[in-house]
Amino acid sequence: MKKIKRPDLKKIKNIKRPNSFTFILYMCRLVFRGLILLTAVYLYFAHRDILVSFVRDDFLRTFDWRHVLWIILMLGMIIHILPAKFITMGSRKSSLNTYNEPSAHYDANELYRFVQIMNVKAWKVMLIWLCFNAIFAVLYLLGVIGNAEMLLLSFLYFVSDMICILIFCPFQSLIMKNRCCVNCRIFDWGHFMMYTPLLFIKSFFSWSLFFMACIVLIRWEVIYASHPERFWHGSNTTLQCENCKDKICQIKQPLKEMYRHISNNIQEYLK
Repeated sequence: MKKIKRPDLKKIKNIKRPNSFTFILYMCRLVFRGLILLTAVYLYFAHRDILVSFVRDDFLRTFDWRHVLWIILMLGMIIHILPAKFITMGSRKSSLNTYNEPSAHYDANELYRFVQIMNVKAWKVMLIWLCFNAIFAVLYLLGVIGNAEMLLLSFLYFVSDMICILIFCPFQSLIMKNRCCVNCRIFDWGHFMMYTPLLFIKSFFSWSLFFMACIVLIRWEVIYASHPERFWHGSNTTLQCENCKDKICQIKQPLKEMYRHISNNIQEYLK
């Protein structure tokens, strides 16, 4: 029987980088989103009427804690439109202010190939996402699930978005194959994905969040089509690892190394 090599823990440990403000901030955001999800789960089982109150007609007639949450969620998208300095370069790379052209002129043909490949992969992700959520849409339209379940699903996506950035992203690993979130072609698709379930709930709370997410997505795609050089590490040195100040990959990269090692062992074992 072939021996399975143990992962080189020292090598994996060395991948870790010193903490950065961005990394700490995003970890705090993960905890905050997790608390929102746990609260939503509690309300779902204990006080479902409170959870459903988000999408009732009286949302615009009063001001209470529901509006505070709505403001927080809306501001989360607005800072991606600006974009603010304290968010990751994964979103800020669309801005002209973060673009740094390499001293040696980059190959325009390589950039063109990168754009074409990434576009195909991006729309694969979109197709998979829409097909997956079509299942919940059909269940909702048939009355199998209701507003409470769709809200809970959206809050689950809300947390999953941050998990994808910090820990593990199936789209990155299986489809996009980009080196990190800073270089991600679809980074600002996150809000559209988070609020996809809200499209089917007719209310101010749900539609305002969903259509603002669409604005974030459209803005991103327009800039990508107009200035693709800002999104490729070969034409924007800001996106190169040695120039990265975010360091939000310090959990994801060691895990990727471990997964790679395990996968190689399995392949060797099966030979």
